[in-house]
Amino acid sequence: MHTAGFGAGSTDDNCAVRGRIVTPDGVVDDAVVGIEGTRITSVRTAADWSAANPDSALPDVAGTVLPGLVDIHCHGGGGRTFTTTDRTAIAAAAAHHLRNGTTTLLASLVSAPPDVLLDQLATLRPLVEDGTIDGIHLEGPFLSAQRCGAQDPRYLIEPDVDLTERLLAAGGGTIRAMTLAPELPGFTRVAHLLCANEVVVALGHSDASYTEFAAAVGNDASLVTHLANGMAPLHHRTSGPVAAALIAAARHEVVVEVIGDGVHTDAGFVALVFAAARGSVALITDAMAAAGMPDGDYDLGPQRVRVVDGVARVASGSIAGGTTTLLEVLRRTVVDSGVPLVDAVRAASATPATVVGFGERRGAVEVGYDADLVVVDSMFTLQRVMRRGSWLP
Repeated sequence: MHTAGFGAGSTDDNCAVRGRIVTPDGVVDDAVVGIEGTRITSVRTAADWSAANPDSALPDVAGTVLPGLVDIHCHGGGGRTFTTTDRTAIAAAAAHHLRNGTTTLLASLVSAPPDVLLDQLATLRPLVEDGTIDGIHLEGPFLSAQRCGAQDPRYLIEPDVDLTERLLAAGGGTIRAMTLAPELPGFTRVAHLLCANEVVVALGHSDASYTEFAAAVGNDASLVTHLANGMAPLHHRTSGPVAAALIAAARHEVVVEVIGDGVHTDAGFVALVFAAARGSVALITDAMAAAGMPDGDYDLGPQRVRVVDGVARVASGSIAGGTTTLLEVLRRTVVDSGVPLVDAVRAASATPATVVGFGERRGAVEVGYDADLVVVDSMFTLQRVMRRGSWLP
């Protein structure tokens, strides 16, 4: 039986995808990924696949086959936001990113009044449980007012154990990560509580010194939220959080998020981060509702955002999230920053998957992993997306 590159002619429960395969260890120029049900069952060179399937013709070449992309910091897209109690809007935002190659997605919330956050968590929870999204990231409200960025300063408070317990209860095990500023009073108690509940402690929106930040990274914290954004800039006499994070990442003690969209960081900074901390970088979008949409006015939590020339800003002038997809961030990382393809793909798949607890089944084209695939051409133009063994229509 002839099996086309996208699995045409095969059943949904048994298909083969041939192409240039990007694995965690390298690039195989001509290989075939075997899929049964929702899992990858084999990854073989084309020659080995033919030898194992003597009665079947080789599938057609589909293109470059990447693992499904993993975005652990995203506030919305396609004109819809995750910072809402509208389940239809949340599902539409998730679908926008899935159509563009992100097969594993955390919905990120921003600082808001406690009751609002609790309501939003109650709305998101069943959407995690039914697989619409894959988890929740709380970005706030325990953040620094001095480095609030697009977070609404009216709702920033010191880390509070009682509120954290209420948030965890509302999330019901669906919260994967929470961003806190490590210099704030109460940080240590809340960080311990989060760790005890298997929630990743992320450091961000912080005015900490180098010493304060270094004491937290690699201890309770295993993630740094959008490196260089929402923190003091790197300076040779005041090295601050950026230096502390890069040193810890170079030692593989922490993973650093990077918004490689050409707006939040430039190509040179992205290249620097990979050169310093290869293997400890997670590419993210920090996308908000305007991702994939024209310029105009949008919402990010309790604040109004205006997008001009693709750049989102709140009234204070601070950049207010991204307007692109993770596949575009990946393309920029390879093409503009010169990061090797395998390293960039790992940063958009395996590394973020691992840091939030999906590492044994997501983020790689490997036997036993979920059959999440993204097929692109040589210019990173999206061809097709597979999630859990099923091609998107």
